[in-house]
Amino acid sequence: MKKTIFALAISSAFVLPAQAADYVIDTEKAHAFIDFRIQHLGFSWMSGRFNDFEGTFSYDAENPEASKIDVKIDVASVDTNFAERDKHLREQFLNTAKHPEARFTSTSFEQQADGTLLMKGDFTLHGVTKPMTIPVEKIGEGEDPWGGYRVGFHGETSFIIEDYGIDVSKLGPSSQEVFLTLSIEGIRK
Repeated sequence: MKKTIFALAISSAFVLPAQAADYVIDTEKAHAFIDFRIQHLGFSWMSGRFNDFEGTFSYDAENPEASKIDVKIDVASVDTNFAERDKHLREQFLNTAKHPEARFTSTSFEQQADGTLLMKGDFTLHGVTKPMTIPVEKIGEGEDPWGGYRVGFHGETSFIIEDYGIDVSKLGPSSQEVFLTLSIEGIRK
């Protein structure tokens, strides 16, 4: 009888669904990036990044639809490798004094047939919140050399600047869309 109860307990441990693990985005050691690019007057591409952001997410490889993410971006940390332009972006376009933070909070994840995820959520920029969809590819997961456990994702999306109440009249017609690239590596808590 004891063997049967023990066998049932062991076998049920293997059928229980895996639990989502919680991760903190590794910004401390610069293993995560939020980059952007936009056309400059239709002549070339201007690219940049946000240097300061933080976030957490939960992820379960067995049930990726239950995943969640929340990312906060310090908009004043915009960096295009040209200080005068960065100041202009902070003051004239992003109005970081009034709107210091951008944020993405997921509302759902959908597993796609090709193994990628479709992450949907609310993106807030310049005090305006709009839905955003980001196709996401899992890069990998596993133990790191320091005894931790990591998982990494890559996603790309775009949005129209004017949708967020930002005046783009001086940018030109080809400079309306911002393309975002997200490279996120999380360390399990």
